[in-house]
Amino acid sequence: MKKTFLENRLEWTTQAAIKSVDKIFCAFLTAGFPNLQTTEACIWECEKAGVDVLELGFPFSDPLADGPTIQKASEKAIAGGVRVEHAFALIKKMRKQGLKLPVVFFTYLNPVLNYGYEKFVKEAKQSGFDGVLIPDSPPDEEASLQALCHKQGLSFVFLIAPTTPPARARAIAETSSGFIYYVSLRGVTGARAALSQDLYGHLQQVRKLTKKAVLVGFGVSTPDQAKKIAGLSDGVIVGSALIQEIQKPGFTAKKFGAFVARMVRAAKSAR
Repeated sequence: MKKTFLENRLEWTTQAAIKSVDKIFCAFLTAGFPNLQTTEACIWECEKAGVDVLELGFPFSDPLADGPTIQKASEKAIAGGVRVEHAFALIKKMRKQGLKLPVVFFTYLNPVLNYGYEKFVKEAKQSGFDGVLIPDSPPDEEASLQALCHKQGLSFVFLIAPTTPPARARAIAETSSGFIYYVSLRGVTGARAALSQDLYGHLQQVRKLTKKAVLVGFGVSTPDQAKKIAGLSDGVIVGSALIQEIQKPGFTAKKFGAFVARMVRAAKSAR
């Protein structure tokens, strides 16, 4: 597939950051956890805190890549009746209210399959999403899904893991749009106390393959970790640590925003 530059907020943001050598902070939130009102409030706080990109995760009953924190958040959102239409409606509403953050729809393949590929991609674009990330999309489906996304001007983000074969990593580096999501650890997502020992070496190999933004996720839990990882890459993705903040007793959107701002400042201070 030939190289494509898509005219959307995600591409503009990541390309501008690379040119200015600015670090990218990507926040992950589960749509509808613990309810849609809280998700909306947290998204506004993310924008105020200086987050560059938002991944809005759609809750799924069998999230293979997600650790216990995000799994439990998904279970609660599903129990609350959250559907794909709610995620679309939320971002559409927020765009009308002035939301400028690039937003990536993070979902597993099954909800997209049930919704219909073309319908899903078209409505994602119309709702104000900028990209799609489907971690379990099979290789034989990826080209058609990516083509549908590009036709609508949506980025299609791929993941590279420590276990990704070199040939596959090269193909992903060529075709991923928006950014490349580098999985820092083997296993599932989740906040961890320590970073992978071989992270630096793996990242060096990936960055030799591409000039696109490489963002690192899986296991980033503290401002110090965010700074360290941002120093090795183009930016960080933080999910479980944000969900844990929402789960804390006495949660308020303002407290959540203050935590996010600390993480953002730490990542941006990396050189």
